[in-house]
Amino acid sequence: MEIKKVLVANRGVPAVRVMITLRDRKIPSVAVYSTPDRLAHHVFMADEAIHVGEAPPKESYLNQDMMIDAALKTGANAIHPGWGFLAENPDFAQKVIDAGLIWIGPSPEVIRAMGDKIRAKKIAKRANVPVVPGIEGVKSPQEIIRWMKEEDISFPVMIKAASGGGGKGMVKVSREEELKLALSQAASEAKKAFGDDTLLVEKYVERARHIEVQIVGDMEGNIVHLHERECTLQRRNQKIIEEAPSPALDESLREEICFTAVRLMREIGYYSAGTVEFLFDSDTKKFYFLEVNTRLQVEHGVTELITGLDIVSIMLDVATGRPLPFKQPEIHPNRWAIEVRLNAEDPKTFNPSFGRITRLQLPHGPNVRLSIGVNEGDEIPPYYDSLFLLIMSAGTNRLDAIRVMDRALGRGLRVEGIKTLQPLLLSIVRHPKYIKGEFSTRFIEEHMTELISMFRERNPDEEVLKIGRYVAEISALGPQGWM
Repeated sequence: MEIKKVLVANRGVPAVRVMITLRDRKIPSVAVYSTPDRLAHHVFMADEAIHVGEAPPKESYLNQDMMIDAALKTGANAIHPGWGFLAENPDFAQKVIDAGLIWIGPSPEVIRAMGDKIRAKKIAKRANVPVVPGIEGVKSPQEIIRWMKEEDISFPVMIKAASGGGGKGMVKVSREEELKLALSQAASEAKKAFGDDTLLVEKYVERARHIEVQIVGDMEGNIVHLHERECTLQRRNQKIIEEAPSPALDESLREEICFTAVRLMREIGYYSAGTVEFLFDSDTKKFYFLEVNTRLQVEHGVTELITGLDIVSIMLDVATGRPLPFKQPEIHPNRWAIEVRLNAEDPKTFNPSFGRITRLQLPHGPNVRLSIGVNEGDEIPPYYDSLFLLIMSAGTNRLDAIRVMDRALGRGLRVEGIKTLQPLLLSIVRHPKYIKGEFSTRFIEEHMTELISMFRERNPDEEVLKIGRYVAEISALGPQGWM
């Protein structure tokens, strides 16, 4: 079965990213949009667009039946979910298939199995993959205290939602007296975000790093890893800087963690693109299974930069039953790549910053890749994720990639009208410990005051003042020979 037209069930950055590959493949695309998104960048990027509801996600981008109706009305015979919204919803994947459409992603059964963290851990154990010590289905502080005594585990611990991901429903607990409130908070967040308040509790690994392995597989059982990514730098349990490869691994560890990911994906019969996330203990050099993300990851671009592959294109081929066009020995990463996430947020507080982008100057030059979801003059609405731009840099080694990112963030990027994470991201890539590769998931939390002190406050009138100063100097000097 061939893909003739694809409805992209998403908005902003993920929608545009998928549409770029569809354009390369000469496959027509259909955009979906809510009322406030009617003039959004992804709408104009697509070959055609269809309205799917009002602003609240439940009425538009999370409306499964509306998405399928939109595909049928526009003659699309396939749906790509991007990331976020319905991307890891097994019920939606099944509805797409039941409607006679091609689902561009892993099977609904695998999405369901991996979406339940408790079930996923059991499968990982079965595949002989190390997991973080934990307890499942927690209801009370007493259960946690009893488990900690039995397993000789000390604080801190991490309470997590059993369903979903993206840092939602996660609370770190440092003392026994915090347990009751933390359980209540995690359950409330989990219910709101995923409709399921089932919780699990895990040992919190100090000085931990997040390492994830990109996997692609086909329906014939071929599975290949595209090496690892470092996703340690986070705020509020959500990533803001990623890179590939990881500066924390040597070659033997790299090989071990990548082939452990392949072993797990074989165990669950995975196909399409997916990611296995691990928690890496910098002190002991041990790694533990965290979860499987059954979708295209935000940070897939850094893997594409170091391998030269188009992961979205691979997903399209696998969805039509084609085998992978390469074997493991043919994958040879030969560069270093870094990605930063530009969110519309106050860089000091991480509070959302909504409004109109009055100026957008984008970085260019060698070894810069952008994945953009807005145009100058666009509104950042308050209803959706605040991510509007991904900036990626590449180099022959890590220092080269950092230098390119410094140029992109420091000289090439200018955003006005809203606050963004730009000053924080620039402070991080200039920090001596980041440059040395010495950081953990607590890096931003531990260095926030220092990072803020490195911000260079910009006055929106500074360019006008520069011109005025220059004109004044010329006026004072009088006519010059070079004139």
